[in-house]
Amino acid sequence: MSESPGQKNSPTLLTPVQYLKGVGPARAEALAELGVHTAEDLLNYFPRDWRFAPEPTKIADLRKGQTVCVIGIVEQTDYQAHRKIPFFEVMLADETGVCRIVWFHGKYLINQIEPGQRLAAIGTVSEYKHQLQLTNPRFHILRADEPQDIEAFSGPVYPASAKLPSWQIKKIIQSSLDVLCEQLPEFYPQEFLKKNDFCGRAEAYRQIHRPENEAQVHQALRRLKYDELFLMQLGLAVRRHQMEHQCRAFPMVWTEEIDRRIRQRFPFLLTEDQETVIREIVQDMSRTVPMNRLLQGDVGSGKTVAALYAALLAVANRKQAAMMAPTEILARQHAESIERYLKGSRVRRALLVGGMPPAERARIADELRSGQIDIVVGTVALLEEDIAFADLGLAVIDEQHKFGVHQRAQLRKGAAPHCLVMTATPIPRTLAMTVFGDLDVSVIRHRPPGRGEVITRWVPPDKRREAMEFLRRQIQAGRQAYFVYPRIEGENGPEENGRRKAAAEEYHLLSKTVFPEFRAGLLHGQMPVEEKKQIMAEFRAGRIQILVSTVVIEVGVDVPNATLMVIENAERFGLAQLHQLRGRIGRGQNRSYCLLFSETDNPEARQRLEVLTRTCDGFEIAEEDLRLRGPGELFSTRQHGLPDLKIANIVEDFDLLTFARKNAFELIRQDPCLTRPEHAALRKALIERFGAALGLADIG
Repeated sequence: MSESPGQKNSPTLLTPVQYLKGVGPARAEALAELGVHTAEDLLNYFPRDWRFAPEPTKIADLRKGQTVCVIGIVEQTDYQAHRKIPFFEVMLADETGVCRIVWFHGKYLINQIEPGQRLAAIGTVSEYKHQLQLTNPRFHILRADEPQDIEAFSGPVYPASAKLPSWQIKKIIQSSLDVLCEQLPEFYPQEFLKKNDFCGRAEAYRQIHRPENEAQVHQALRRLKYDELFLMQLGLAVRRHQMEHQCRAFPMVWTEEIDRRIRQRFPFLLTEDQETVIREIVQDMSRTVPMNRLLQGDVGSGKTVAALYAALLAVANRKQAAMMAPTEILARQHAESIERYLKGSRVRRALLVGGMPPAERARIADELRSGQIDIVVGTVALLEEDIAFADLGLAVIDEQHKFGVHQRAQLRKGAAPHCLVMTATPIPRTLAMTVFGDLDVSVIRHRPPGRGEVITRWVPPDKRREAMEFLRRQIQAGRQAYFVYPRIEGENGPEENGRRKAAAEEYHLLSKTVFPEFRAGLLHGQMPVEEKKQIMAEFRAGRIQILVSTVVIEVGVDVPNATLMVIENAERFGLAQLHQLRGRIGRGQNRSYCLLFSETDNPEARQRLEVLTRTCDGFEIAEEDLRLRGPGELFSTRQHGLPDLKIANIVEDFDLLTFARKNAFELIRQDPCLTRPEHAALRKALIERFGAALGLADIG
């Protein structure tokens, strides 16, 4: 591609980064590896930190109590390990004198700071034995290829690469910053900015990349974080508006007679939470706007009963219902539960999973198409092209976070059935407002009465033998146990905290050496379907006392007599996942025990495990998991059509997120397609950032 002088002289936001001042083909390639392709990408390549250094002071001019920046050559280094408080010492020289610099507990600096290097140090001058020195200052080693003055380490610090250091990225951004900022359109009216103490958009970009002080950094961050959260919520608001106004669902009629007939199928009274959720579902399904509801319920809280009520309401209105689960084990579990409740009824039901005999699959597909099946439970097999419904009235999707937003749309098969999304992974408010921000939310907080208490203990290595004897006594008394491992097979290579245990190896050890008197079974995702079914059937029947497994049992396995669980290498699981696994026990009336085996000495990992021993409240655990691990690891936002956040953090910026959500949904109520002239810039930004992912390309 030939260079265009016009592009280089007056770049626009769409100018390829190669044509910006100081870039060229080689640096453009290095920037591309950092995700920067255009001038606008460069503007949105935000610093990871900011340093504010005073003008350099000559060593001869240092005075006690001053906060100074000193630049010089490292003449000598020494690590004093034998002192009461060990320290690392540097003698730094400029043309006017020599200054002593000390870092207490500075062993980590031995291989960083060496004689001959040029070093800048920022700190407060103190006095020790009549000699001026800097103690524990911030420092920056000036490389030979970067500026040798304050510019190199003062101001923004960018995420860098081996090919492109931070100071070069800074130089490139600074050279085009003003001309690019002039082209940024403002999203909001002046009165809104003034009322909420936001700086202008162009000013925010200038201040984030060229701040004069920390106050400007905070001001710029607040504005840019708000923009990012507001655009995200705007996308969700548009998606919700489209769902509510572009599709028409069949309004389900509810009568006391239908309610009585459905309740006859449940051999127990519904809990207060279940009653509330069913009221909300019935209300949603009575409208022509398709229901779009998320049902959150802790493991074992009774979500399936609420979903079945909704399905039977659809069937009573001569419509079909489909329930999709992420794994075959969970799909079969739901099918068996539904079978128990509907035994002897005239409701026609079927199970559709992968790997079925072709003839059986073809028969089910024909019966779905002709309306001979009322309720179908299945896996992603329900999404295949040849599966069509005569009249789908309700789609239930279990463990929604295992699917993407597009699969949710796919199950609807181009029609507009009511949609109920369920999850046993308690979702913190912040994630519910982002990942599931276009859904109404219902919560079942309490487990049905009569469930046994679950006691969780972290077992250190020296207590393991004692724990095994406890398990032996419990199994001898007729209980069953799960042993859960993070992997199927072992692996080569050293482990940070001992060997990572694997299900296949430990199965042989447990069955042959540790518990030879009991029958053990092995279950993992790579086993043939029939073998998995056989193992689960024998475990349910009590013929297998110990089930050795991977996380394949995380959702859907329901054996009331299984009251014991051991989770090996527990520190390798997230809190939410540990809580999910623990939910497999405590499903009967007897007290259950979850033992977390872990040899970790990582303080954060221990902190996570202690949270689990302290509470069984899934929502409290989810909030703690989000706080400790951040949102990225809990749910991939990408599978829900939301690009990753660059600058905002939904945990730390919750108040800003709430404010942005309120404003975004209000704006879409007033201008659903953002067609007003004053919203043109927002509309363009929304399409660029979220269009394809959220299906908003046709917003106008």
